[in-house]
Amino acid sequence: MEDWRQSITDWVDRGELLQATFSQLKRKDEAAAPRTVVRPIKLKSGLHYQFEFHYANKVKHENVAPAEGAGRMIEELEKHYRQALLKTPEADVQLLFSKKGKPAMLRKPPTAADKPKAEAHDRQKKRVLAGGAPPFLVELGIMSPEGNVYAKKQDKYRQINRFLEMVSDVLPHLPDGRELTIVDFGCGKSYLTFALYHLLAVELDKPVRVIGLDLKEDVIAFCSALAQKLGFDGLRFQVGDIGRFGELESADMVVTLHACDTATDAALAKAVQWEASVILSVPCCQHEAFGQIKSETLSPLLQHGLLKERFAALATDAARASLLEIAGYKSQILEFIDPEHTPKNILIRAVKQPDSSAAASVQDKWRRYAAYRDSLALAPYLEGQLAAIGKLPEHRS
Repeated sequence: MEDWRQSITDWVDRGELLQATFSQLKRKDEAAAPRTVVRPIKLKSGLHYQFEFHYANKVKHENVAPAEGAGRMIEELEKHYRQALLKTPEADVQLLFSKKGKPAMLRKPPTAADKPKAEAHDRQKKRVLAGGAPPFLVELGIMSPEGNVYAKKQDKYRQINRFLEMVSDVLPHLPDGRELTIVDFGCGKSYLTFALYHLLAVELDKPVRVIGLDLKEDVIAFCSALAQKLGFDGLRFQVGDIGRFGELESADMVVTLHACDTATDAALAKAVQWEASVILSVPCCQHEAFGQIKSETLSPLLQHGLLKERFAALATDAARASLLEIAGYKSQILEFIDPEHTPKNILIRAVKQPDSSAAASVQDKWRRYAAYRDSLALAPYLEGQLAAIGKLPEHRS
């Protein structure tokens, strides 16, 4: 009979354990979690094994060093559970204990999700959330407890991973060695807010405080209850208006996704006022420029409502990116998700630059922006907001 303890130890020592799921408590009145999931994660301090304890109304996490990982798993199994599913690249191993404690190990080929794929066709390998079943995805109805993404939620799952890829790219620009403060303006149902917190607090073990703000009371109540259920102590939601939010004096990162029209600009202005290190913004409907834009040269385009609407949206985002550059950020316009899924697929990513930017460079950026603005007869809301807090040159030219 194969020694199950030695097998677990060997898999951990060789780095071959992909995931372990413990279930079926030995005693119904046990205080232990009815289900525990263990998976390897990469933290700043190196590889660890994350124990995810699933209780009836909450989930707790504990990160264990590799040297202690196998021993802790063996201890949990011996004390509390009657079965386990252990996934390795070579096999899925089911471990069963009889009522008298006698073990049995059953092997079968690894599931398709666990098999290595050819690199040319492996689109999963780039995903931040590839593998496992993070509790927030299960609770939000995107993934089954077994780790399968529901067919109708594939687009949302791709969107979450794409967003986390963009967040991962800017992590080096965020402060290190202290708690991070992140604000999500217009958080809505907060798929991406939960994903952001999971990445930073759970996967990367960073001290972080995330605040989600939205005007809808029912949505905020739902998100608050879910954060509590998941044990996300550093994640808080509240009802509030972007323009009137005055709770913080600074923030390290500001996220604004699909805030309508000038609500996006209010969030961007607040981020600049706080001197946030990173800004991530996906604009939504943009009506302001549509009512302003005029150009004799572009009249063949602007006489068609559909073309004018699309052009006005692009013109608005170009103005936003330029104004952020003038205010001291390096800005990029990126494709958030495939345009086949939604036309609202542009993300503005801005990273705070050192204060050493030459005044001449700022003036040059301002002149080019002003010429662009005036050629289209625009009066962007964001410009007025940034000028009011002293983040733009004093004169209009």
